[in-house]
Amino acid sequence: MSGKSFTLLGIETSCDETAAAVVRGRSPGPGEILSNVVHSQTDAHAPYGGVVPEIASRVHLEILDNIIERALKDANMVLAELDGIAVTAGPGLIGGVMVGLTTAKALALGAGKPLIAVNHLLGHALTARLTHGAAFPFLLLLVSGGHCQLVGVGAANDLRLYGSTIDDAVGEAFDKTAKILGLAYPGGPAVEAAAKNGNPKAYDLPRPLLNRRDLKRQEGADFSFSGLKTALRQLAQKDINIADASASFQAAVIDILCDRSRVAMDMFRRDFPTGNNFVVAGGVAANQAIGEALAKLCKEEGFAIHVPPPRLCTDNAAMIAWAGVERLSDHAGGDAWSTSPRARWPLAERR
Repeated sequence: MSGKSFTLLGIETSCDETAAAVVRGRSPGPGEILSNVVHSQTDAHAPYGGVVPEIASRVHLEILDNIIERALKDANMVLAELDGIAVTAGPGLIGGVMVGLTTAKALALGAGKPLIAVNHLLGHALTARLTHGAAFPFLLLLVSGGHCQLVGVGAANDLRLYGSTIDDAVGEAFDKTAKILGLAYPGGPAVEAAAKNGNPKAYDLPRPLLNRRDLKRQEGADFSFSGLKTALRQLAQKDINIADASASFQAAVIDILCDRSRVAMDMFRRDFPTGNNFVVAGGVAANQAIGEALAKLCKEEGFAIHVPPPRLCTDNAAMIAWAGVERLSDHAGGDAWSTSPRARWPLAERR
């Protein structure tokens, strides 16, 4: 890594993790994580089987200051030593985003540091550069509770959408499947655990949009999981084996993700003929069976796969801080104090 390194505080409050981290480095990475504090609100939301926005916002408000103090202490840093403060400004639950962005504005203004408003999805997209120094361009598969997208990433400000979900995100489908089958929350790990003891061919579940190829359309690698979820709900009305149902559902998801990724690989090659990096990000990237299937796909298609460690696949502030590092490395300045929180902020859209 050559040139000046930057040290940033990152703040993440877009959903149900309250997080702060201090990261040092320079584009293209890898960087150094000096601290990474994450408070999960899983227990607070478990009784409801999903995230309750009002509860999430309240918890962020109550504990964020302490989380930031811990991150600075763990990194042995004070605000004056930072080069900037990066914060998720969207997309996400608007109440939570407001808490984080307002706090970051106050800290940046008080310390005289640049404020860097980060798209949460871009934070996920750039995590492989923080951990592996993954070179541009790369094809990104972003799979999480709220998002499912395939994006060609030519640079931090060059993002080309190849496909996104037209209904449910894959992580949401896992959570709803767990609820249908009476499994614990959060649903992703619960379904994955149950599937290990099941037969993936026990039940014939649909694979929406499988083998659909329309490379002329920007959204040619779209996903759909609503029909799969509906089929599972109908199946669950019968006397079924939970492990087999979980394995069959997971197998269908794997087939869909691999098929859509293969289509996107063709689109990516068209735009970036010399590119062969494939990055998987988001909480669902921690699923071992999905990871193994995607690794096999990459081997077949001649791509090098990069998957961050599980703790950096789920929501965290280190990825937000790193996105700030990338911004400063590109000699771009901070954002205006008037920057507003955004509930929706498409990854391929420039602010």
